[in-house]
Amino acid sequence: MERTLEGFKTARAFLNTTRAFKKSLPILMGVLMLLSLADVLIPKQAYRLIFSGNWFFDPLMGAVLGSISGGNPLTSYVIGGELRQEGVSMLAITAFIVSWVTVGIIQLPAEGLMLGKRFAIVRNTVSFCTSIVIAIVTVLTIGIK
Repeated sequence: MERTLEGFKTARAFLNTTRAFKKSLPILMGVLMLLSLADVLIPKQAYRLIFSGNWFFDPLMGAVLGSISGGNPLTSYVIGGELRQEGVSMLAITAFIVSWVTVGIIQLPAEGLMLGKRFAIVRNTVSFCTSIVIAIVTVLTIGIK
């Protein structure tokens, strides 16, 4: 009996994972298509102008771009990988990924209505500042530029 229940749980978990993957696949494909379009339209020098390797401005710009964009973690990893191939620093990429997931400028009005304006502003401000700190600490800990 116990063995059958365990098999049932495993099968259910597999089906749930498959459904989640099917749901995220169109989003991931859309991100990949947008990245391909950006790769053609944005000159390679633009990344070097925005991200200069500065220990203060790189994580700040990464956090700003991630905060404005916002999205799920899966797509942020893909975008982070593309930025890395363009020579963007790990400081900027780490700040981008953390703020992409934790800060939500786009959904701020809805969050303010649901949880209160003050809470939403404080949470997003703390998340933004924390994304910069996390980026610096991560890069110092790992030692990757």
